[in-house]
Amino acid sequence: MTVQQRAAELFARLAAGDRRALARGITWVENGAEEATALMRLAYPRTGRAHVVGITGPPGAGKSTLVDRLAMELRSRGQTVAIVAVDPTSPFSGGAILGDRIRMQRTLTDPGVFMRSLAARGHLGGLSPATGEVVGLLDAFGFDVILVETVGAGQSEVEIMALAHTTCVVVIPGMGDEIQAIKAGILEIGDVFACNKADREGAERTVSEIEMMLDLGHMGKPGINRWPVEPGGAPPKAAGAGAGAGAGVGDALRRLDRTGHHSAEELAGAAGHMTHAAAHVAARHGTANPGDVSWRPPVLKTVAKDGQGVSALADRLAEHLAFLKETGRWEARREQDAALRVQALVSEWVARATLARARAAGDYERLVRQVAERQLDPYSAADEILKNHWGR
Repeated sequence: MTVQQRAAELFARLAAGDRRALARGITWVENGAEEATALMRLAYPRTGRAHVVGITGPPGAGKSTLVDRLAMELRSRGQTVAIVAVDPTSPFSGGAILGDRIRMQRTLTDPGVFMRSLAARGHLGGLSPATGEVVGLLDAFGFDVILVETVGAGQSEVEIMALAHTTCVVVIPGMGDEIQAIKAGILEIGDVFACNKADREGAERTVSEIEMMLDLGHMGKPGINRWPVEPGGAPPKAAGAGAGAGAGVGDALRRLDRTGHHSAEELAGAAGHMTHAAAHVAARHGTANPGDVSWRPPVLKTVAKDGQGVSALADRLAEHLAFLKETGRWEARREQDAALRVQALVSEWVARATLARARAAGDYERLVRQVAERQLDPYSAADEILKNHWGR
C-alpha cells in the first residue's frame, strides 16, 4: 500500500467519526510520518468550521482546571469539545510531563470530548511544532470548539494569537506588581481575560488594574478604539481629540494609581507600553479606520476548582466568536491564516530540501565546522548553501 493509500484509508475512517483513526493521524503529524502531508491534504477541505480558543497564562494560573471546567460547560450547551494541551519537555530526558490528563479526569470519559497532550519539544512560543496540524485534524473531525492550552511559559507565548480565533489570557491575584506583569506582553494577545483563583486576596485589585490598562490602551486612539457602543449612543471620540483625549488618559492614569504604590516612571512606562500594545491589537483586528468601534476585551473573575465564573467565561468566548463573524473579521482571519500557512510551508520545504542537498554534497557539515571554528561567519555559510543548493 502506498503512502497516499494509507493516508486515504485513515482519512476515510477519521471522516466517519473513528476516534482511534483521529488519534493515529495526530501521531503521524506529531512524529512527522511520511503519510502526514497526504493526510493533511485530504483533511484541509473539511477545516475552517471549529471555534479555536487559546488558553494561555503563567504557570500555576490553573489553566488545566479551567479548561476542564470550560469543556464541561460547553458540553452542557450541546457542543463537542477537543482539547489540545501542550506540555513542557524535559531538557534532560526529552520527555513531557503530560500532567494535564491528571487534572482533566472529569472530561476524559465524556464521548463528546477528545483530549490530546502534545510535547513542546523545546519549541518556543508556548506551542508544539505540530499544534497547527493537530488543530486542523480536530477541525476536520468535526468538533465544535477546540481548546488549546499553552505550556505556560509567560511572555513568549504569543504563537497562540496566530493559531486561535479567540485567546483567553488567564492571570491570578498575588503575582506581585500587576503593572509589571501586564507589561510582560499579555495584553496584546488577550481577547478575554480571566482572573482565576479569584477567591484569593487581591483579585479585585488585579481585575481593576487590567481594566484600567485596557482603558488606557484603547482610549481616544484613531481606529483602534475597542469600546462597545451603548444602545443609542455615539461612538467614542476619535483621536487626536485634543484636550478631551488627554484628560481621559490622565483620568485613567490617576485611577490606575489610586493605591499610590506606582511611581510616576512606572505609570509613564505603562502608558507607553499600552500605546504600542493598542497599535498591535488594532493591526491584528484590522481596525484601521478612525472611529471604528471594535471589541473591548472583558475581564472576568473565575474560580475554576468550583466552577465559579466559568459559565460567564463561555458566554464571553461565544460573544467574541459572534463579533468576529458579524464584523467580517472571521473571513479576514481565514485569509490571513491561509497566507501565513502557505508562507510557513514554503519556508519549511525550501529549507528542508536545500539543507538535504547540502548534506548530501558534504557542504553542510564543512560549513558548520568552519563557522564553529570562527573561520567563516554564519551569514556567509547560509549564503553559500543557498547559492549552491537552493532550487537545484
